Amino acid sequence: MTTLDAPTSPPSAPQRSSGTPARRTLTIGPHTVDTPVVLAPMAGITNMAFRLLCREFGALHSEDDGGLFVSEMVTTRALVEDHAESWRLVTMGERERPRSVQLYGVDPATVRRAVEMIRERDLADHIDLNFGCPVPKVTRRGGGGILPWKTELFTRIVRGAVEAAGDVPVTVKTRIGIDEDHVTYRDAGLIAQEVGAAAIALHGRTVTQHYSGQANWDAIADLKSLVTGIPVLGNGDIWSAEDALRMVEQTGCDGVVVGRGCQGRPWLFADLAAGFAGSDARVRPTLGEVARILRRHAELLVEFFEDEGRGIRDLRKHVAWYFKGYPVGGEMRHRLATMESLEDLDAKLAELDADSPYPGEAVEGPRGRAGTPKRAVCPQGWMDSREITADIAARLHEAELSVSGG
Repeated sequence: MTTLDAPTSPPSAPQRSSGTPARRTLTIGPHTVDTPVVLAPMAGITNMAFRLLCREFGALHSEDDGGLFVSEMVTTRALVEDHAESWRLVTMGERERPRSVQLYGVDPATVRRAVEMIRERDLADHIDLNFGCPVPKVTRRGGGGILPWKTELFTRIVRGAVEAAGDVPVTVKTRIGIDEDHVTYRDAGLIAQEVGAAAIALHGRTVTQHYSGQANWDAIADLKSLVTGIPVLGNGDIWSAEDALRMVEQTGCDGVVVGRGCQGRPWLFADLAAGFAGSDARVRPTLGEVARILRRHAELLVEFFEDEGRGIRDLRKHVAWYFKGYPVGGEMRHRLATMESLEDLDAKLAELDADSPYPGEAVEGPRGRAGTPKRAVCPQGWMDSREITADIAARLHEAELSVSGG
């Protein structure tokens, strides 16, 4: 692909030769998407602007938008308490179909009510529940990736959400477990299947790993062999279309969830759609093409926030990811990271060497946060039993904070 002007609507699907393998699709409840790929929710990243940009690229090699594109995680308590900003985050654009919303909660009644409210307002075609967040300020109160250790609580939350959702499919995202001695994914997968979840996604890391080291794809394969009634999705270390295809081949999973790999690379969804369609077409943008994509992202952010200043400020966090590996000096990176307006952005982008070619390996591979393994921060006595004590039950409501991950 030599031009990367993002389309405003999905083009016609490319013709395939008779020798091209059949396209692999993904079915979640009543929805079948042309590419078995899910954009993972990422706090402050996967707002409507970024989702739309990813959809535009996914549509280049797909009969639809090339997957499911999930909102930033929203806490169920915030919805039940009618926080305006949280409702704005779960409101989708006209282009966004199916509409995928991710929720986080630790109280079954609150989760159920939030799902009821979303259904009453017709705001989602698919609801995902997050049980993968490793952030200490969530896990120390019993939320996120440590919650599935309490099997009864996990069961009540998922069952309640499924019942409240009606014909809207509910999926679950989780991790291998708290650590190697407290593995939860097998129980979580069987419970999710039993209570009517439409799919389960497994990040091949424990809570203690956070995003460090290498994802354990063998656990994804194990879950796929165990859970046979609903789709199993794999998550972890998908940096390219080749990685996604390899994960599906090695694990047998029904699709992949992509998070950090698309930070600063929304065109990855074009590669993924092409790869799953049996095409070897890949996006290899010049520096000038990256600049145009960044400019498109800026426009979408301004539209999303309805405020040029806020949109431009939000874009700043993306600059380092977009230009990773490209010959953009430290001074220019700093200047771009302090841009003030669309006009200011245009002036700075005009100074770049637009003809500078794709750098290859310098752009590819891991990106985003990784860090090192960390002790899982849990409530006192959390791992002593898989049951909920009265003391822990009294404190669980504190876990519903405005953070995300998985």
